[in-house]
Amino acid sequence: MAVLENEQALLEKVYFEDCPGCRVDLLKATRRGVPFRELFYVWIVVLATVIEPLHFAVHQAYASEVCRAEHQALGLSIVSIAWGIGLIIGPALGGLLAQPAEKYPDVFSKESLFGRFPYFLPCLSISIFAVAVSIACFWLPETLHMHKGCNRGTKSYENLEASTDCCDLKEKIGETDGNELDSKCSLFRNWPLMSSIIVYCVFSLHDMAYTEIFSLWAVSPKQDGGLSYTSHDVGNILSITVYAQNTILDDKHGPLILGPVMVARVSAVLSVPLLSSYPFIALLSGLKLFLTINIASVMKNVLSISIITGTFILQNNAVPQHQRGAANGISMTAMSLFKAAGPAGGGALLSWSEKRLGATFLPGVHMVFFILNVIEVIGIVMTFKPFLALPED
Repeated sequence: MAVLENEQALLEKVYFEDCPGCRVDLLKATRRGVPFRELFYVWIVVLATVIEPLHFAVHQAYASEVCRAEHQALGLSIVSIAWGIGLIIGPALGGLLAQPAEKYPDVFSKESLFGRFPYFLPCLSISIFAVAVSIACFWLPETLHMHKGCNRGTKSYENLEASTDCCDLKEKIGETDGNELDSKCSLFRNWPLMSSIIVYCVFSLHDMAYTEIFSLWAVSPKQDGGLSYTSHDVGNILSITVYAQNTILDDKHGPLILGPVMVARVSAVLSVPLLSSYPFIALLSGLKLFLTINIASVMKNVLSISIITGTFILQNNAVPQHQRGAANGISMTAMSLFKAAGPAGGGALLSWSEKRLGATFLPGVHMVFFILNVIEVIGIVMTFKPFLALPED
């Protein structure tokens, strides 16, 4: 009986007082609520993407480390939402602040510094925002474990000497530590990680191509299958989309109830008929068109963020904590390569479709959204076994 008690005491988590990572782990173990303060800092830092390309991979890893397992979906959802907001607000803010002397002559004269340097104001705003975000980073608690000594832990090893089977207990403790701290495993041989990254890249290619196509399609003439909207109208649609998606995605229980794989899979399946309806939405006009395209845009962005959040969770669960930074770095590198092809491919695809308006098979923009659906279906197929391996496998 005494041996069993000593074994349980030895296998308890050891927290070191001078280790910032242990302090975060202890806080997660004792506080079961949502870490709103830490997630708010993460949201602010990720939102800096509106002005400059910060390390998005680090944000993902950090958001998953400061949350308990039951709140991980919320943390990664905040990263996805902030990233989406930044991609929409960033260009709008840059265009709003550029050439202030011409746009706001009552405030900025042409002889002033902002008149002689028409793009100085957005650059200045970027610098101020970056300084503010850098200051906010000081409030982010460190999650790395830095143990300077084993005698400073909150748990003691004195029970080891009281045990008659101390050698067996040492072996069990060594096995436990080895499983937690094994850093020799190659990330590229980790198929659960690599398969989730590939799925993420396919969906990212689809999202980037859709983002490029949507704006160009919306401003295209009606006779070419577009909406004949102005750039101002498109900006209004995107603004409504941002507000609505934040309201809808306030519910964080989807990945917890269905699981990350099912959330990504269901969201992708629902995206297929939604995209197929876009050419028919273009046949509407007036208020019906405005309401319908706004609803469709909100639904598409909500589904896209749900897919990305599900793949984020899979990637972070596929590796231990000390490998999450490197794993997310690999993920972002691969994703960037796929996203680089999105704008060029999407623009070329839309331009090609406008030359085949009289085709018998998928004329005009029907072909555009068909190809987008093909990419989406490929991603859906990849979410099934044997391609996608779950971390617990």
